Amino acid sequence: MYVFENPVLQRELLGNLRTNRAFFLLGLYQLLLATVVLMAWPSEQRLDLTISPPSATKLVNLFFLGQYVIASLMAPSFAAGTITGEKERHTYEMLLASPLRPGAIVFGKMVASLTHLGMLILASLPIIVLCLPLGGVSVYEVLAAYLGLIVSVILFGAIGVFCSSYFSRTSSSLVVSYLFILPLVIGAILFWASLEGQGELRLKLALLVIPAFALSAVILMCSAAAGRMLYPPDVGSEGKEVIDLEREAEEAVGLVIQPDQFPDRLFAPPKKSELMADGANPVYDKEIHSEIFAQGTLMLRLVIQISMLLAIPMMGAFLFYMDEKIAWFSVYVIVFNMLVGPVFLAGSMTSERERQTLDLLLTTTLTPSQILWGKFIVGFRISAVLTCFLLWPLLLGGVLNYSYWSNWASVLGMFAIVLMVCLVNATIAQLCSLFQRKTSIALMSTYIVLLLLYVGPPAMTALMTILEFPTESIRRAEWLGVTSPFSAAFSLPLDGNLIEDEEAVANVGNLLVVVGYFAFSTLLLAASAVAMIARLRSRQGLSE
Repeated sequence: MYVFENPVLQRELLGNLRTNRAFFLLGLYQLLLATVVLMAWPSEQRLDLTISPPSATKLVNLFFLGQYVIASLMAPSFAAGTITGEKERHTYEMLLASPLRPGAIVFGKMVASLTHLGMLILASLPIIVLCLPLGGVSVYEVLAAYLGLIVSVILFGAIGVFCSSYFSRTSSSLVVSYLFILPLVIGAILFWASLEGQGELRLKLALLVIPAFALSAVILMCSAAAGRMLYPPDVGSEGKEVIDLEREAEEAVGLVIQPDQFPDRLFAPPKKSELMADGANPVYDKEIHSEIFAQGTLMLRLVIQISMLLAIPMMGAFLFYMDEKIAWFSVYVIVFNMLVGPVFLAGSMTSERERQTLDLLLTTTLTPSQILWGKFIVGFRISAVLTCFLLWPLLLGGVLNYSYWSNWASVLGMFAIVLMVCLVNATIAQLCSLFQRKTSIALMSTYIVLLLLYVGPPAMTALMTILEFPTESIRRAEWLGVTSPFSAAFSLPLDGNLIEDEEAVANVGNLLVVVGYFAFSTLLLAASAVAMIARLRSRQGLSE
């Protein structure tokens, strides 16, 4: 019943591989990899194939790096909704009542979710075959890279399934999966780059050591997910888990959220003890006290603990040891808000559609601005408070490290960039929630938009620099960085106090890019607000 007679596997495979999304992703995946190869293809008219040209080695490395990053971003999107999707569709109880073993259910869900991604990886073989005649890399290294890529995808999928078994919403499962996967991706890239000159050692580790540890972790996580389905928690009507916040706080390991104390009350307010005040926004009151925390605080506790655990070494490295790389710490804070911030607003309007209460909400006396503002304030408040927890190390570094005293304006600029990121991410998430029908689709649409705006321009500039494009072309591409907070953070000037050289500067910077980023973000916020109000008013007219 695990493979050949597994109805879960058969049903999920038919549902995933026959959709229009499957063909669209396959074409988009191939197009992205082909674009990377085309841009990195050696420009020499003649290549000496008797030696290993550095341009060919660079081409293969960029190919696998691009494929690894794309696959690591896509794996959780397939796997994080395997079990939470059943809960959201109210079919979880029926699945538990079926004669299928929990192990067979988890196996079928995981294999079906990763089969499509495995097809994408195998479909890239013809592209890499075109690169092999150029030299620079052996066939064995290519096979080891593909093995490492497949093992990584299986590991990331197991993380998604494991998180999916502990949450009732796909959005929560997805963001926790990304928080677990992000350090693994960064560590794998640094590991592969550090052993570039030791091909034999890298080959042995990639073929023997890493797969053994990864597959052991996969077995443990899948067993834990199956055990949770074998002995599920209390399940109420429509397959929803019954969560007692007081009992959850007593059984919590590590951080415990206490709504009656500071600063927990900033993002997890205590229970209401009095009636709603006259003139208050009922949408805000309902969202802050019931909607966000109706499914427990597990996601919040994991997010806070994982982010603070990663912030401690980054604080020591980028704020005290390598002073001139302070912008990298702000990059970490921005990435954290990119992952976590949209979760609290991507379902602000889609949840009303899923509960079929949107028309009822639009027939109330509340204006579209009041509805949008009430939902926005709740999501922005929680994401901003969680992000501010990571700004404390930046504040301490700016105060305790005297090298930053002469760069106070740039440090304040990083705080301003993070604040603008919080506003933009929350607004884009609410905009996608208004134009989509499902929360999971709205969340993924938000991530795609943010990746295009934030990561696209600096990645293009970095790729052009690595491939030694003309300087003028690189300078023109840098102006696309006005859409990216990463480019703005690295464009802040830093003086020579950070490198102990009074005659030099740690970073020349480009204030025009910084100003352009704030101008573009302001226009984006205004345009998004106008679009959301117009969309809600048109829907309100239809409901009337």
